[in-house]
Amino acid sequence: MERKRRTWKAKKFHRWFLRKQKKADSFRLSDNSDVSEDEDDFTDQLSLQSSEMNPCNTNDELRIFVGTWNVAGRSPVGSLAVDLDEWLNLKDAADIYVLGFQEIVPLKAATVIGAEDPTEATNWNVLIGKTLNDKYGCPSLTPMVHPIPNENYQYNENPNSDRHQNQSSRYKLMASKKMVGVFLSVWIKRELLNKYDISGVKVCSVACGIMGYLGNKGSVSVSMSIGGTSFCFIAAHLASGEKKGDEGRRNHQVSEIFRRTSFPRLPEDGDRVHPLTILGHDRIFWFGDLNYRLYLEDKSARQLIKEQDWSGLQKFDQLGRELESGGVFQGWKEGNIEFAPTYKYSSYNCNRYSGGIPSRAGEKQRTPAWCDRILWYGKGVRQLSYFRSESKFSDHRPVSALFSTPIGVKHENAGCPTTPTTLVTKTPRKIQRKEPSSEEAISTLRSLIVRDIED
Repeated sequence: MERKRRTWKAKKFHRWFLRKQKKADSFRLSDNSDVSEDEDDFTDQLSLQSSEMNPCNTNDELRIFVGTWNVAGRSPVGSLAVDLDEWLNLKDAADIYVLGFQEIVPLKAATVIGAEDPTEATNWNVLIGKTLNDKYGCPSLTPMVHPIPNENYQYNENPNSDRHQNQSSRYKLMASKKMVGVFLSVWIKRELLNKYDISGVKVCSVACGIMGYLGNKGSVSVSMSIGGTSFCFIAAHLASGEKKGDEGRRNHQVSEIFRRTSFPRLPEDGDRVHPLTILGHDRIFWFGDLNYRLYLEDKSARQLIKEQDWSGLQKFDQLGRELESGGVFQGWKEGNIEFAPTYKYSSYNCNRYSGGIPSRAGEKQRTPAWCDRILWYGKGVRQLSYFRSESKFSDHRPVSALFSTPIGVKHENAGCPTTPTTLVTKTPRKIQRKEPSSEEAISTLRSLIVRDIED
């Protein structure tokens, strides 16, 4: 009798345990619950052991161009095509062009808190498409392109979905997303659409500017899988300012972007498994006006610039120190900087840095710095070039990098599994944040926007 009672209790406990385990698994997947740091490390390591390690895969090489440009709120004009041609380095064509912009609209109250207007994003896309396809496609068949209107855009493999783009153009717009002034546009050679399985194209924006949630600062990201390799591209605009402690604000925004960027599963994904978070991807590129400055007084910085002592100047670079110390960008890489600081130039059509001695009336005093940067994370990525362009269109100089990276190409046969091998890492942690009241927001918003612009 006692044995039966113990057996009954054991079975009851087993059923209770299974219910609890099932409930916990469901909660982790649907509610973004916290996971331990050990689990985080383990899943991140697994994500790097991606599909290219599968014996059924072979590797191809892709050339990816990544560019960033703060255009200071200026609209693209026809004469900018020459500058764009130089920036995109079209003499050495890439397979994919990933272009991040900051301040495509002026950062004033009306644009920061008002409804999104796709006009400027569309204008930039038209100019980019024309520049790419005039060079390598059909000049008379410039594609009609529009920014993606929602957070979860996915590239449609149905050829009928290409109604906004000409079939004769060499480069196709894969994804495009705007958040206030931050804008990301991704283009790919059309021939690659037939060569590789391209799936899981999704976008995500994170606003972490004024009061922690407005879009004057933040990021726009694109996730996509090519063959058996997943990619994530993050265009960011971080907090400005060169006062002591401002680098801490930037670090905090980087952490927020890591935590809040997510690419939820969609019904269209079917059986394909795609990464949910930034660090779940195989190859990651983070770029933009990151706004990291120099731990150096203005006069000394200008002297090193005059001497073109870039290695000497880099010793005082805030972002360089973050990379060395393993802070917010632990394990990330950046190519060697062999060009002059990209910010802040005095005015349009000018090669002189703002400020200095003697200063000019009405000119902002800013110590020159490498605000515009391109970082990467992941195995097998090789940087082929890293340079700035000399367009005088804004007070920033555009920066670009060309990369070569292997991608896993899956061979479908009887000896290979048909399920995807890209692994999903942890879901982002649930954010507990007290939102400011509407009265508090209204009373301080305009002054905060003005202060942010003046930095």
